[in-house]
Amino acid sequence: MSAATIGVQGHCAHCGSTLLLKPWQLNAIAINEAFTCCHCEKALQLNDPQQIKRFKSLDSLAWLRASTLVMVCTALLVALVLEWVGILSVVEQLNFSLLAIFVYFIVMRFARHRHHMTLTLEAAKAHVN
Repeated sequence: MSAATIGVQGHCAHCGSTLLLKPWQLNAIAINEAFTCCHCEKALQLNDPQQIKRFKSLDSLAWLRASTLVMVCTALLVALVLEWVGILSVVEQLNFSLLAIFVYFIVMRFARHRHHMTLTLEAAKAHVN
C-alpha cells in the first residue's frame, strides 16, 4: 500500500512543513524509531500518546474492508436464498440487498476518513547507551 493511498501526513516541529509520509517513515513510526525530515534534515519522532493510539488503530481498519465485504456477500446470498425459498418477495430481497450495499459504502467512507490524518512529529529523544 503506498503512502498516497494511506493518506497519513506528518507535520515537522522544526521547520513547520507538512509532508506525506512514505511507507518507510510509517514503519519507523510504528516501531517508535526516529527518522529525518526531508526538508530540514532534523530527527523526528511521534511522541503524543493520543496520536500513537490513533496511528495504531490503522491496523484494525485494514481488516475492516475484507470483513465488511464478506458480511455484504453473505447478506446478499441469504437474501437471495430467502427469496428463492419464498420467505421474501422480490422487492423485499432487492431492498435488503440495496441496504447491505449501502452499509458497505458507509463503512468504507468511514474507514477512508479515519485513514487521513496529520501527525505532529516532534524532535526525537536522544538515545542513551
